[in-house]
Amino acid sequence: MKPLGETKRHFWLAQRMAKLHDVDLVGAVARGDLAQEEWAGMVTRCRGCEWTEGCTRFLEQGEAHDDLPHDCRNRVRMAELLALQTAATQGEL
Repeated sequence: MKPLGETKRHFWLAQRMAKLHDVDLVGAVARGDLAQEEWAGMVTRCRGCEWTEGCTRFLEQGEAHDDLPHDCRNRVRMAELLALQTAATQGEL
C-alpha cells in the first residue's frame, strides 16, 4: 500500500480539479451537498492516489474535458456535485 501523500499538496490538487471542471465546492457546502467531513475524506482519497504525477500534468494543461479523468479517485463524487450544482442552478431560473 502506498503511503499517503502530503495533505497540503493533495488539498490543492483536489481544489484545482474541482475548479477546472466548474465544481463549486463552496456552493456545495452552502447547499448542504458536501459536508466538511466528506471534503476531508475526498482530500484523503486524493492523498492515497497513485495518479498524482499524472494529475499534476493534467491540471497544468488547464483544459477541462467533458468527464473528469478516469484515474481521479474523486471523479464520481465531483461529477455528482456538479450534477447537483446544475440542478440547483436550473431550479433558480
